[in-house]
Amino acid sequence: MTATSPSAALSASATAMSGADILVHALVRQGVEVVFAYPGGASMPIHQALTRVADRIRTILPRHEQGGGFMAHGYARATGKAGVCITTSGPGATNLVTCLADAKMDSIPVIAITGQVATSVLGNDAFQETPIVEICRGITKHHYLVTRVEDITRVVKEAFYIATTGRPGPIIIDICKDVQTARHCPDWDPPMDLPGYRPFRRARREELEPILHALRQSKKPFIYAGGGITHAHAAAELRQFAELTGIPVGLTLHGLGNFPADHYLCLHMLGMHGTVYANYAINDADLLLAFGVRFDDRVTGKLSEFAKHGKIVHIDIDKSEIHKNKYAHIPVHGDIKHALADLNAMLREEANADLIAGGRYTDWWRQIDAWRASDPLRIPERDDAILPQYAIRRLWEILRDRQILDRTTITTGVGQHQMWAAQFFHFNQPRTWITSGGLGTMGFGLPAALGAKVARPDHLVIDIDGDGSFLMNIQELATAYTENIPVKILLLNNQHLGMVVQWEDRFFSGNRAHTYLGAGDHHPPYPDFVTIAQGFGIPARTIQEKGDLDEALSELVESPGSFLLNILVPHQEHVLPMIPSGMTVRDIIKV
Repeated sequence: MTATSPSAALSASATAMSGADILVHALVRQGVEVVFAYPGGASMPIHQALTRVADRIRTILPRHEQGGGFMAHGYARATGKAGVCITTSGPGATNLVTCLADAKMDSIPVIAITGQVATSVLGNDAFQETPIVEICRGITKHHYLVTRVEDITRVVKEAFYIATTGRPGPIIIDICKDVQTARHCPDWDPPMDLPGYRPFRRARREELEPILHALRQSKKPFIYAGGGITHAHAAAELRQFAELTGIPVGLTLHGLGNFPADHYLCLHMLGMHGTVYANYAINDADLLLAFGVRFDDRVTGKLSEFAKHGKIVHIDIDKSEIHKNKYAHIPVHGDIKHALADLNAMLREEANADLIAGGRYTDWWRQIDAWRASDPLRIPERDDAILPQYAIRRLWEILRDRQILDRTTITTGVGQHQMWAAQFFHFNQPRTWITSGGLGTMGFGLPAALGAKVARPDHLVIDIDGDGSFLMNIQELATAYTENIPVKILLLNNQHLGMVVQWEDRFFSGNRAHTYLGAGDHHPPYPDFVTIAQGFGIPARTIQEKGDLDEALSELVESPGSFLLNILVPHQEHVLPMIPSGMTVRDIIKV
């Protein structure tokens, strides 16, 4: 008989419970308030257990497992807490694969709990069996196959700890059905078994001092800040560092909101569809301060030509990212929030007074301001149509004038509308911009909006979407209606896969290769999104005339529940500027 420590004895339950009940009570103890769960044969005991904790955990029923997975994304991205989704085995589990890959690429803490066939038939190709842990091994931060009821509390405790510490990421917990029904007296506070996992590191002063030396030598520094700032809750420290030093800030797609877009020091988004002035600045900088980034190809273009004119400082919590894509002259492995806080404290020391702004970079800013003046983001002038970028800018202006931007969260699908939203909707707060970046998953916008709205019921949540992307998870309109989750959809409907069309125009002589989504030149816009939305119980409206836009956007914002505004836009518009894939700033396309 194994000896039990006094602390373990005190934390153990005196009452035997089913594995499913142990699981949901373990979720309660982790602070979980909502799960996005679709039932099936191998997960039914979990759903029965969820009904017994309905006063503590809200269970939201999506209409597709991928929808539920992306709702968990929206919840996690809006809060920084782990989002939880639950499915059955087999096809239910495999429908989460894209969600987990997306979470891995974007460092999102998602806990996916999947039912599995009974231990007695594991590996026998039983009904609805898939080896989901093996399938997901390369796209999760960690993974568990639970074959013993005694392991449930430890696995849940470890899963939440791993998902939310260090560089966040997705965890899959695959739990056999007989384990869900087995009975056990649980230990609610088991020791974790994570040898070698040390997620937190604070950089030492001697590791940070070379950064101050590099600043002292620099005449053209540039801050390149990414999603790591979001995950570390380091937006305040980033702003303080930039304001102390007077250094310009460029943001990745996932960095948007971590530095106020309306701040003088902000050069907005950089990379493939970033601003001309941000890309010119990063190209000319003699010191690149890379904070919480991974040197993604959509930012760097041709790696050998990227930021080759000066030193690179790279601070990241994930040691494997340092030197992975681009050599860092000053590598710092550590938590970016603490590193920036320590740098800010060092900057305030008398010995470093010469590094405080005070006009150090006057010539550098004169050049940057000249670039800003000569190459701002532009919207073509047209009165005969509503251009998608114009619609997005007007939405932002209306929300700004109503002073509700800080209580607005934007999600998107993937495509041209996503890039236009990143360019023309300006974000001043972190976690108010939710989009699929690394994996670029179409169908993300609507379910992510639902998850974000559940997380932030006091926010106006708007999904800016394209017709191709929206169709991929359109069934979640049913979840919005039945679960009373009021989200708004601004649908920019050009009847095409717009981003692919843009590449066809630029690189394939305009040859259309299956990118038209309509039903013929003489057919009305297809499908009829207004009728579809109304069939789900969602009010909707279509507009095409520019003169109708402001009033329709006001209706979208003011509608008491969910609302779909279908805006018919031309498909010939291109997202500009554009640096073609694998090319350099010298190849930037402006018109």
